[in-house]
Amino acid sequence: MRTFANFAVSVLLLGLSGCMSTSPAWDARFGEAARVANAQQVINPMASQSADMVSGVDGKAAQGAMTGYAKSFARAESGKQSGEQSGASISFGTAGQ
Repeated sequence: MRTFANFAVSVLLLGLSGCMSTSPAWDARFGEAARVANAQQVINPMASQSADMVSGVDGKAAQGAMTGYAKSFARAESGKQSGEQSGASISFGTAGQ
């Protein structure tokens, strides 16, 4: 009987711990890390107020970069021997065959 009473009290205390509120210090800082990370990724927080054009890469340079990027994959594919697979391959078969 004593074992059941100990078990019942343990279950009751565990259930009551779910009703406990979190500390105010936790609630006050909730989401702060996400807000800081977001703010650190913004280059110019006042960008919407400016009428200046966005600086970036000109069209010819961007086209050249994309062409080179596409050609890098074509070279990788043409360098393979026939029947060779790309990437990693995992075989689930009988060992030794």
